[in-house]
Amino acid sequence: MAEDEKVKIDKFNGSDFKFWKKQIEDYLYQKKLYQPLSKNKPETISQEDWELLDWQGLGVVKLTLAKNVAYNIVNEKMTYGLIKALSNIYEKPSTSNKVFLIRQLVNTKMGEGASVTDHVNEFNSLLLRLVSVDIKFDDEVQALLLLSSLPDSWSGTVTAVSSTSGTTKLDFEGIRDLILGEDI
Repeated sequence: MAEDEKVKIDKFNGSDFKFWKKQIEDYLYQKKLYQPLSKNKPETISQEDWELLDWQGLGVVKLTLAKNVAYNIVNEKMTYGLIKALSNIYEKPSTSNKVFLIRQLVNTKMGEGASVTDHVNEFNSLLLRLVSVDIKFDDEVQALLLLSSLPDSWSGTVTAVSSTSGTTKLDFEGIRDLILGEDI
């Protein structure tokens, strides 16, 4: 990656913590600011250099937080402590978080004339967020949920898939690819 290229990390607003965390970790590694993600100072770094490195990493992480999230960790003074505090708040697979994500998934409907790619991306994102809270649907259930999320104008496609599959289990990737192919 060229030095002058800009990397955009959306501000973390409390939604999809695992994705944001992976992005910020990758960014810190790219900028060689990853060591403060570990609690312990490496012996090869002076205390002064460690504190500077930690301050730089902390600053980068804080700049990627929305105000409503930043208020929750305002007292954290080290990168490791900040990431740990955020994990404690947003990474727990609480029942309310699970209910929220399930509701989002089952209520996700593609609007008439909406982008199929955007819809499938949103659907996949919800499935991944559910996996992050230890909820994984069977492959066929994922395929059925995706088909159910399509608008009425797609009823021909849904009927064709239903008719041709018979008693064979549906494959999510196959259904996803079919739907994306229909949009071309």
